[in-house]
Amino acid sequence: METFDWIVIGNGLAGAALSYELAKLGQSVLLVDDGNPDSATRCSYGGIAYWSGTDATTKQLCKAGIERHRQLSDELGRATEFRELDLLLTFAPGVDSTELEEQYSRFAIAPHLITPQEAQALEPQLKIDAIGGAFTVKHGHVNPINTLEALNQAFRCLGGQQLIASVTGLVRINDRVTGITTPTQAYAAGNIAVAAGGYSRRLLKNSQLAVPLYHTHAEIVALPTVEQPLRTLIMPAVANRFEAEAKASDPVTDGLWDGPPYEIAPPILDTGVIQFLDKSTYIGQISRFRTDLVTNSIDAAQSDAKMRQAITAQLPCLRDIPGRWRHCVVTFSRDGLPLIGPMPGVAGLHIFSGFTSPFAMLLPIAERFAQWIDSGQKTTPDGLVEKMLVTRFENS
Repeated sequence: METFDWIVIGNGLAGAALSYELAKLGQSVLLVDDGNPDSATRCSYGGIAYWSGTDATTKQLCKAGIERHRQLSDELGRATEFRELDLLLTFAPGVDSTELEEQYSRFAIAPHLITPQEAQALEPQLKIDAIGGAFTVKHGHVNPINTLEALNQAFRCLGGQQLIASVTGLVRINDRVTGITTPTQAYAAGNIAVAAGGYSRRLLKNSQLAVPLYHTHAEIVALPTVEQPLRTLIMPAVANRFEAEAKASDPVTDGLWDGPPYEIAPPILDTGVIQFLDKSTYIGQISRFRTDLVTNSIDAAQSDAKMRQAITAQLPCLRDIPGRWRHCVVTFSRDGLPLIGPMPGVAGLHIFSGFTSPFAMLLPIAERFAQWIDSGQKTTPDGLVEKMLVTRFENS
């Protein structure tokens, strides 16, 4: 049996980027994924919030991330459809913008307040009386699926191998993980990286390993074709999701994530829309804070109707356009930074998950992590990587 240097579990943006960076360093890598078309990456808007850094770490990562995206198509030899467009963060009539303006002032590049008329000048399809105003800032954007395929293609050109299969478990001998199992066979490697997004916690739990990762059930409506051109990415200026994420990831509630299905916080609707260059369009999004990973309790038709009603109040042109409800599981951590690095107490096993702003910050993290782990960690310290190690939560 062939033994790889690395097996990377999960072919979302995290797994695709990490496997590519490891292959660039000459490592033999097997990238394994179950092929689920409704992954978090494939259901993503593809927005790159490079303006959103709030401290030295996130500012540095956002700056490095946008620089990488600007040249990524050339590096990979395939178009990611990178562009910069206007982000509109809209708010309802009657909302006091003063407090919002103060909140947005903390970002590296602060979105600025504009009137409904100015917002309509940026997005002609916008209904003026549906909003009280908006904040706007330049925002990066890629096609998530094209970006994923470009990374995968470049990875294979470097000798990387891909496998479509479900990972059913980890092969563990005493305190070392030596491979993975699938429904048909086992695969061996010197190192395993779990980059399975919202499914990472369950996979590790099945091997009696605990990790403080959490997830939301995210829902969107995918419209195959919208003939009316949309010039902007629209999202809400008032976002309640982050407060709910803080509640869901509180150490006090951590045990609920390993118990029976439980709703930790009520669902949240963040009204938004993005149109891709091929005219396909995503309407979003509903976030559900449930500890299970199944969709049995979700009324897809009701969700579809709620998302459509909310966005068509602002963009009537989207009314009655055929589309399909889609669902994915989105991971997050306790402090807004990802969980990466060697799992404590288990040799050969690594985590690479929990990215809150993946398109903004993941690419430079993947590159630095691969270089750090390849060079021997202690011999080549990387203070940025070390801030994100999973061990930072050992005593919490």
